Formats: sequence, C-alpha cells, structure tokens
Amino acid sequence: MKKLIILALVTCALGCKQKDQKAEAGEAKKEPVMETLPKDWVTLFDGTSFDGWHEYLAQGVSEHWKLEDGAMVFYPPAERHGKSFNLVTDKEYTNFVLSLEWKVSEASNSGIFWGVFEDAKYGQPYETGPEIQVLDNIAHPDAKAGTTHQAGALYDMIAPSKEVVKPVGQWNLCIITIDHERNIGSVRLNGQNIVEFPVHGEEWDAMVAKSKFADWEGFGKYQTGKIGLQDHGDVVAYRNIKIKEL
Repeated sequence: MKKLIILALVTCALGCKQKDQKAEAGEAKKEPVMETLPKDWVTLFDGTSFDGWHEYLAQGVSEHWKLEDGAMVFYPPAERHGKSFNLVTDKEYTNFVLSLEWKVSEASNSGIFWGVFEDAKYGQPYETGPEIQVLDNIAHPDAKAGTTHQAGALYDMIAPSKEVVKPVGQWNLCIITIDHERNIGSVRLNGQNIVEFPVHGEEWDAMVAKSKFADWEGFGKYQTGKIGLQDHGDVVAYRNIKIKEL
C-alpha cells in the first residue's frame, strides 16, 4: 500500500511538471519575437529626430512625417499636387544588414528600398531601388495580385516562403541583408527567414526580366545607393532602424 501511494505521488508530480512546461512553452509562443543585435550597429533612427534622412529629391522632411512614441509615422496629405514624400537616407550603402520595425494601418501599403540612386532623371525611389514589401495582407488589394506582392516579398520577384506577418496595428521586426560580395540577399521577418535571392549577376537579371521592372532603365543597377521608405499614400510607421555595414 505504501509503495502504491509513493508511485501515485511521483506520477502526479511528473504530470504537473509536464503541464507547467507546456504552459510555459505556450506563453513563450505568444511573446513577440526579439532579435539580439551586435553592439557595433549604427542607429539610423532613434525615435527623436529625422537626422540622417530627407525626402527624395527634396531637402529635409515635411510635416507629413511625424515623430510619435519613438516612431516615424507617415500621414498622406489629402491633396498631393503631384508630389511624393518618400524618405531616403543621407548616406549611401553597399553591403549591409538593416534592422527595423514596421507597422501598418488597415489596408496600408509601403516598402523598404535599397540601392536608391537619387537623381532628377528618376522621379521615384522605386525606379532604381528594389523593394521589400510592407503591406496589410488581409485588406490591401495588392496582396491579391500574387504572393510576390505580399508582406516581406522581394516585390514582384520573390515571394515569402511562409506568412509570418503580424495583424494590423502590431509591430513587425524586419532584418534585410544585402551582400554584393557574396551575392546574397535575404529577408528575416519576425524571427523567420522567408526570402533569399541573388543581388546581381545572371540570376538577378533573369528575375528582373520576368518582373514589371524588365524595361526600367535604372532598376537594380546601383550596387551602392540610399535606403528608402516608401510613401504609397497610406499611414505607415517605422522605428528602431539600425544598420551594420559588411
């Protein structure tokens, strides 16, 4: 009888421990994915000013970009008069890892560019800079145009391998690697590797040839260029922008 009681107590203890472990695992899954970044990264946006940024083909940053709770938030104007308000970095980059967080409002669209050549002959950053898509996959119509138009995609070329984007109103952590030395580009969204691609050469040219950019003179031609954040006419926010040059 005594042995049976001891066995029952041991079984109960093991069962309770397993339940606790499962509960802890479930709670861990609910926590936002965080990335530990090297200490030698450079901050491109610290949440307090637009230092290091300006609007494409303009000086400074207009009133349509606001500083709110440590983020830069774009509010599209009611009337544009033919103007766009894309942000680009003052500095140019070639090989780097870029880390930032983005958040969209309902049915919003934006994008993250690299290799932007800022020149009057190109009216928009997307004419030269490839784009990593920022999107509300549920409500924005572009998500219905194919998976290469969905959040995290190399726009119109490489679709995400899985959908890990968070719901509207939540922050997404995006890490983009562009390395021309190794000819590797990648996107890591919310802790998951979802896109990989070459950044130049025959494979890159073949991807471009199959995309909407096939006949665009300057698209993807500049290995060294500025990083840009797109004005697509919708409310979008960015924060914690950091870069490490390779």
